[in-house]
Amino acid sequence: MSPEINSNQPISRLPLEGKNVVLGVTGSIAAYKAADIASKLVQAGATVDVIMTTAATEFVGDSTFAALTHQPVTTGLWEAHSALSIDHVALALSADCVLIAPTTANTLAKLALGITDDPLTATVLATDAPVIVAPAMDADMFASPTTRRNVKKLVDDGVTIAGPAEGRLASGLVGNGRLVDTNTLVGLVRQAIGRNGDYAGRHVIVSAGGTKQPIDPVRFISNRSTGKMGYAIAEAARDRGAEVTLVTAADLPEPSGVTIVNVATVADMRDAILPISAESDLLIMAAAISDFTPSDVADQKIKKKGEGTISLKLTKVEDFMPLAQGKNLVKIAFAAETNDLEANAHVKAALKGAVFVVANNVSEPGSGFGTDTNKVTFVDPEGNVDPQPLMSKLDVSHAILDRALPHLS
Repeated sequence: MSPEINSNQPISRLPLEGKNVVLGVTGSIAAYKAADIASKLVQAGATVDVIMTTAATEFVGDSTFAALTHQPVTTGLWEAHSALSIDHVALALSADCVLIAPTTANTLAKLALGITDDPLTATVLATDAPVIVAPAMDADMFASPTTRRNVKKLVDDGVTIAGPAEGRLASGLVGNGRLVDTNTLVGLVRQAIGRNGDYAGRHVIVSAGGTKQPIDPVRFISNRSTGKMGYAIAEAARDRGAEVTLVTAADLPEPSGVTIVNVATVADMRDAILPISAESDLLIMAAAISDFTPSDVADQKIKKKGEGTISLKLTKVEDFMPLAQGKNLVKIAFAAETNDLEANAHVKAALKGAVFVVANNVSEPGSGFGTDTNKVTFVDPEGNVDPQPLMSKLDVSHAILDRALPHLS
């Protein structure tokens, strides 16, 4: 007998499943951070092949990367780990992306000049895969005319330059030379691999988080939305080649490769979305927009007086989603419900001008605010209902994009 499927177990796929990433590590003090990068890429589902320069092995041993990736580590031009016997050629052909993190000024210079005296530079020269370079060096070295010239040459050649970031450096100085964080680099890898995906050439707007309507200068009313669903949608669209604008009222780490517009109130979100919707392809309103706002906002903090109560008068907030218009704009709404899920979603689809509504019962386990999973039902204006299984929010995002794609074409 076949094993029973546990319907309570969420469906979850890894964002880099089946992808091959070459991770180059060069001789910077930041080389120790590459171990975390390798680990996070593996956790995202990638097969990671590490190439280390001789200088890099002075900072971190190759056995560290072999243990993290379960792959042999290349440190010399004449090694024969691969089936084709010449590692840099085999890795160049199999790579979906090449990430060099950290990248020293010396390696930047060699890449810009096409010098191939080690397996890493040879791999870059031989690959057709997208290349991402993450510099890490002293601020004065990065600011030098020579390094800036080399960076410009690489950008002109189509290489993505990630960072460097501002901060305290190994020299003790503070400046522009730190390796950018791991999550940013993993996001850039996902974006680079998906650059020719089925959403390439599309502009997608995603809203996220719960808006905050002020009561006085220190208080506001809001809701329990964390923004996780909207952020997952933004990342999924980016991974499929879209240009993404994320309009957010949430406080979450910013996904790389996405244009971020931070807002607080409904008015802020409306003013950010409406002007750009006319030239966009898809608007996904995943944000939990406030339905009500205080009728009067106090200029000063409201003081607690005596033992009495205070009344808060609320006014209904105008729904601005019907105002979002564009020649080719497709709109998708969300409906967070606690009862009559399908009926409420059906009404919303018509009112908002959405091709379908993504409805979920936030009182169900795994579907509430702040979870990493969601169980949604797609409902269109005609009343057609398509319930989905419990999935990770990234998989829900891809299901939404899959369903939206035919409407775009």
